[in-house]
Amino acid sequence: MLYHLLYPLHDQFAAFNVFRYITFRTFAAMFTAMIIYFVFGRFLIAYMQRKQFWQSIRDDGPIMHLQKGKTPTMGGLLIWAGVLFATIMWARLDNPYVFIVMGVGIAYALIGFLDDYRKIILRDSHGLRARYKFPLQVGVALFACLFLFDGLGFDRHLAVPFVKSFYPLLSTTAFVALASFIVVGTSNAVNLTDGLDGLVAVPAIMAFFAYAILSYTAGHMKMASYLAVPFIPGAGELTIICGGIMGALIGFLWFNAQPADIFMGDVGALPLGAVLGMIAVITKNELLLTLVGGIFMLETVSVITQVISFKLTGKRVFRMAPLHHHFELKGWKESKVIVRFWIIALILALLSLSTLKLR
Repeated sequence: MLYHLLYPLHDQFAAFNVFRYITFRTFAAMFTAMIIYFVFGRFLIAYMQRKQFWQSIRDDGPIMHLQKGKTPTMGGLLIWAGVLFATIMWARLDNPYVFIVMGVGIAYALIGFLDDYRKIILRDSHGLRARYKFPLQVGVALFACLFLFDGLGFDRHLAVPFVKSFYPLLSTTAFVALASFIVVGTSNAVNLTDGLDGLVAVPAIMAFFAYAILSYTAGHMKMASYLAVPFIPGAGELTIICGGIMGALIGFLWFNAQPADIFMGDVGALPLGAVLGMIAVITKNELLLTLVGGIFMLETVSVITQVISFKLTGKRVFRMAPLHHHFELKGWKESKVIVRFWIIALILALLSLSTLKLR
């Protein structure tokens, strides 16, 4: 909004020329969302505590988690309120990619809110059942991807990391199916990772940091040409959304660091993954997401492996899934699991950025 209001006046006020730069608006969005959480976070925690909107703890989870049963949840409400406000303030509102990504984020936040509402406010331990939740996720992803590839005529060439000259052209149906799978899969992968104090926030910050750089690169003609990556006009504006999410997550982490004062809830985690997946699709870094979001992939694979192994052999591969619970039951302190996962996420983010010149 500020871009549209103030940048046209840069001929009269030279200082307003700063709104032209994506880098400036990205940092502004980051600090806007961060400050919103710092200012209002304590009020949200007090309200949730007063209403007894406490985290639902799994009966079959690690016994040491039972003490977290009176920790407020749904902290994701303020994450996405901050991101939405920061995006409206600092992004260009004439950019269709901004609307697609934020639309997906808001829709998934509503799905997550319905799940949290049933579990926490209505005291229904099952929450929003999978037979409703999953079709809603798929429906939103399909609608967004159809609009992107059919409505906007988005490029259907698939970028393959490490191979500069190989860009296979997929049909609209194939790319919509692939993109929807990425959005839904990443959404649920991030949600599975959200199981320990601060565990999901830092890997998500690392992932969005990587995609902020990838978005900026994809939207900058000279940089994209130099690094031999697909040039996507307008993709640079997604850097601002990444910045807003990083800022909101930093603010949230202030209150979520062990021992957590508040948890994110599905209203926070589900849209995080969905937005990350959507940005990966638009910036032509769908396949690179397996490296950037490697922590989320490992958590998901651990659950799938555990289920398949138990159904086929009656035996468990891990002591408990997702993977972070396995290490807890092996005797690692919660803080050690969290910090080591953070370190892995940082390494993966750096490795993913190193591929820019290797393409």
